[in-house]
Amino acid sequence: MTLAQRILDVLPQTQCTRCGYPDCAAYADAIADGDALINQCPPGGAEGVQRLSAVTGQAYVELNPLNGLETPRSVVWIDENWCIGCTLCIDACPVDAIIGTHKRMHTVIESECTGCELCLPVCPVDCMLLENVSGQASGWDAWSAASADRARTRYAARQSRLAAQPAAPVALPETHKQSRVQAALERAKAQTYQAED
Repeated sequence: MTLAQRILDVLPQTQCTRCGYPDCAAYADAIADGDALINQCPPGGAEGVQRLSAVTGQAYVELNPLNGLETPRSVVWIDENWCIGCTLCIDACPVDAIIGTHKRMHTVIESECTGCELCLPVCPVDCMLLENVSGQASGWDAWSAASADRARTRYAARQSRLAAQPAAPVALPETHKQSRVQAALERAKAQTYQAED
């Protein structure tokens, strides 16, 4: 097992990006390569830094407040009265813990929500709220190894699903769209004139 894999195994797998990397695996790789410090994971908290210190052999350092603070674990819930069904939160959730469809109300699978908060800034109507689910417990006291494993599995499944999706169609230039609409209007007008004759 590589150092990066051992580091990844002790991260909480929230995929929150607060460390400055796109996911926990990228942060683990950066630590292993010597490009990142072991104190950049707020969800892991002080215990997470201790775990990373033990795995890497680096000296313990306090959690870097520039990456965030160790706080109680929260999950997101959606105020159904305000949700417009835009799906932006679904796209933002790294573990597919939000379900719904376009123009329909969404909901959070609270047991699968990692509390990453990536869905909050994308919501155009601010219908998403945080709910403390761990009381005063924070870091690894508020998050279990089983929860981390489940989040890691869900993240991997989402990444596989996204990779398997066909590429989005290339948008046609507005002038092309306008010319197609104009041609359709002319055909309809010609048919109307033919029907009148």
